[in-house]
Amino acid sequence: MPNNPIKMSKLRQVLKLSFQGHNKLQINKLTGVSRNTVKKYLDIVDALSTSWEELSRLSDKDLDELFCKEPEVVPDTRLKELLAFFRDNDKRLRQRGMTLLRLWELYRREHPAGFGHTAFYRHYHLWKRRVQPSMHMEHTAGDKVYVDFTGEKLPVLDEATGELQEAEVFVAILGASQLTYMEAVMSQRVEDFIGCCEHALHYFGGSPNAIVPDNLKSAVVKSSRYEPTLNENFEAFADHYGMTPLPARAYKPKDKSLVEGAVKIMYSRVFVALSEGPATTLERLNEQVLLLLEQHNNTPFKGRSYSRREQFDELEKIALQPLPAKPYELRRSVHATVMKNGHVCLSVDKHYYSVPYGYISKKVRILFSVSEVEIYYKYERIATHRRVRSAHNYSTEGSHMASQHQVQVAWNPDYFLSLARVIAPEVEHYISQVLLKKRHPEQAYKICNGILSFGKRIGHERLIRACQRGHAYGLYSYRAIEDILQKGLDLTDPEESQSTPMPSHDNIRGNHYYQ
Repeated sequence: MPNNPIKMSKLRQVLKLSFQGHNKLQINKLTGVSRNTVKKYLDIVDALSTSWEELSRLSDKDLDELFCKEPEVVPDTRLKELLAFFRDNDKRLRQRGMTLLRLWELYRREHPAGFGHTAFYRHYHLWKRRVQPSMHMEHTAGDKVYVDFTGEKLPVLDEATGELQEAEVFVAILGASQLTYMEAVMSQRVEDFIGCCEHALHYFGGSPNAIVPDNLKSAVVKSSRYEPTLNENFEAFADHYGMTPLPARAYKPKDKSLVEGAVKIMYSRVFVALSEGPATTLERLNEQVLLLLEQHNNTPFKGRSYSRREQFDELEKIALQPLPAKPYELRRSVHATVMKNGHVCLSVDKHYYSVPYGYISKKVRILFSVSEVEIYYKYERIATHRRVRSAHNYSTEGSHMASQHQVQVAWNPDYFLSLARVIAPEVEHYISQVLLKKRHPEQAYKICNGILSFGKRIGHERLIRACQRGHAYGLYSYRAIEDILQKGLDLTDPEESQSTPMPSHDNIRGNHYYQ
């Protein structure tokens, strides 16, 4: 006669007491359930490799199927061989192209007298349900990485101020191998979040096809069931590493159940194992975290003979995409209007960058990183420059400028001196003095250009004499040459103008007054 079925409330008590650390005898005394029955249930729990939190969420029906439903009676030898085959080869299903049918064909080659494919499927799903009681998502090697921040934080002591700060904890896990990465950072801001994601990819040694974040603002600007709006920098980061961003649906934790489970494991294997007292720097904290993380990744799965690291090396490592040679650089965005001189100002550095002259007076968008500045007009990139942080200076590309502006770019002291030298040494000397009188040579370029232009209008001879007269007066400017030419002083003898006698007048004292 079969035993009376146990009530699910009693079964929940047995499971809860087991996870609280009570042994079989204590559970027997507290619940009245026989020790053999308790042992049977605890053996099933060990095979499931799960937690009380996951079991407590199951319905009574699911608990009954897991713990009370008797499997179909089959010959012991074949069943043991089949279960051993499942344990050893289940991870092959995570390889691309591998199906349950192909796994059965492999099983029949090793065990010609084994089960047919229908019985094989039935026993596999029964075994799978016991090993992984919750809904299981099949993960393909190299397909996805799941990322999230933990709810709990880690303390960091600032040695300089003595202030106790709380560091955010980032966790990433690969879907197929479950290789895990963990890092502490000071915030969840986009620069810290993307930095953690990048460090995780370098820890894995490659990038998967997709990245699955939660709906934090650093990844998703506006969540949506159908088409979420991604953070621009996060989207650019994913594109740089060849990944497709697939944000988890809001309020759907099963979309990222793998990383949720990894967070719980990190609490028990890393958080509680850290040395007592807060770390004095974030770097020291992450050194401790990395040591514990390596222990976790090299510890065999419960009920399995291999670890996350071994599974990664065997299955997922070769499936990852190679990392690009250049790391991703976080970009920021500002808007500006192209000035009349064909440049835009990056206000952060107060530096000016050229754009093609056809965009003068247009509103453009400037994307800049640590090393590069890109300028866009209506989604089209119109200019690229190396970022320069010197204030009030210009970065100009010659091809951006109009023809008349390109002539101005060639202006320099040697350019004007060479033009003056062609006319006469006197003009060259005068131009050199004009350049010397100004604090910055650029301030004298237009003056020099104006003075030399007189040679085309009135001839070189008059310009030479005007420069001589200006030098005699000690006046070095465009206005001085202009006055000399307008008044015709270049046409008179300097000595005649200097020997003009002083007119007599009652109010003028003669030279005898001072004797």
